[in-house]
Amino acid sequence: MTAVVISGTGLSVPQAVIDNDALVAAFNAATDAWNREHAADIGAARLSPRLRSDADFISRASGIQRRHVVSADGLLDPQRLVPRVAARPDEALSVQAEMAVEAARAALAQAGVEAADVDLVIVSTSALQRAYPAVAIEVQGELGCTGYAYDMNVACSSATFALQNGVDAIRSGMATRVLVLCPEIPSGYLAWDDRDCHFIFGDVATAVLLEPADLATSPVQYEVLGARLKTRFSNAIRNNFGFLNRCEDTPPDARDKLFRQEGRKVFKEVCGMVAELIRDQLTSLDVAPERMSRLWLHQANINMNDYIARHVLGKGHDPTKAPLILAEYGNTASAGSIIAFHHHRDDLAPGDLGLICSFGAGYSIGSVLVRRV
Repeated sequence: MTAVVISGTGLSVPQAVIDNDALVAAFNAATDAWNREHAADIGAARLSPRLRSDADFISRASGIQRRHVVSADGLLDPQRLVPRVAARPDEALSVQAEMAVEAARAALAQAGVEAADVDLVIVSTSALQRAYPAVAIEVQGELGCTGYAYDMNVACSSATFALQNGVDAIRSGMATRVLVLCPEIPSGYLAWDDRDCHFIFGDVATAVLLEPADLATSPVQYEVLGARLKTRFSNAIRNNFGFLNRCEDTPPDARDKLFRQEGRKVFKEVCGMVAELIRDQLTSLDVAPERMSRLWLHQANINMNDYIARHVLGKGHDPTKAPLILAEYGNTASAGSIIAFHHHRDDLAPGDLGLICSFGAGYSIGSVLVRRV
C-alpha cells in the first residue's frame, strides 16, 4: 500500500479581528434597542425581553477571546449585525476561492511543490459560497493545477473526511498530489443577534498537501496511518438555508436559515461519541493512548476539547498534548483541527503519533492517525 504523507500546510487569515468586548458592545446595543422598541409587549408579558451578553462569560465558557472575519464592517453596527461583503462579478475570483488560494500557495511553498504538479483539489467546507461551478475548480484554475477538482461538505468534519478522500485517491492511482482546502466563512451564516451563539465563529482558510512518501521532500512530514469516519443523523445542529427555500415560500431571513444548535444536547451526545471512536480506533491499531503525543482536535469549545482529551489521554494528561487555538481564532468550523495541527506539529520527534480529529453537524466524526516521519 502506498505510503501517503502530509508534506505541507497553509493558513489564510482575514485581517479584520473582533474581540469579545467589541462584539458584546454591538450585541448589547442592539439588544437594548430591541427591548426599548418592544417595551409595551414586554410589559404586557406578550414578549420576553432579550438578554444582554457578557465578554468575560464568553471567554470562560468557550475559551474564545477574539475571531478573524472577512469583514467587520456591518457586523459591529447594532442596526445590522451582519458582515458587509461587496458583491463580485462572475469574472472575479470569489471570496472563498481567494482565501483558499492564499492558503494553498503557503502549503505548496512549504512542501516545495509546484501547483502544476497537483492533480486533485478538494474544497471541503461547512458552507459553500455558491452552488456551482465548484469553488474547487475555480481554485484549480487560479493556481494552475492539473487533473480534477470537486467540492464537498461534511460540516465541521469536512477537513478530515476530505483528507481521507485525498489519501484514497493517491493510493488508488487516481491522483498523485492532492490539495485539501477548507475555506471557512461562518460569519456569513452565524446569527449574530442570537445570544446563545453570536460569539462562536471566526473566518479562516486552511490547506493541506498530500503526496506519496517517496516523492515528498519537505523537512516536516507526517505519514497518514489510518482514519476512522462515522456519521449519525441528528437535528441538534442544523441550517436550513438552501435552493428550495423560495419554493417553500418561507422568509429568506428566517432564523432557521442560519446556524442553530441545541448546545447542551450536542455536548452530551457528541463528546462521548468522539472519545469512544478514538479509543476504538487506537485499540484496532494496537496503539495505547499513552503513546499519543498530540491530539489536534476540532476547536469548538474549550469544555468539549477538555472532555475528549481527558477521556482519551486520562485525567492527568499534559495539556500541551491537546493544544487549543480557540482564544485567537474562535470556532472555525472544519478548519479548527488543521489550524491546531499547523501551529503545533513541528516539535514532535520522528516516530511520534498524533491524531487529527474533527466533529460536528450530522453528527459526523473524522479521525486521522498520523506519525512524524
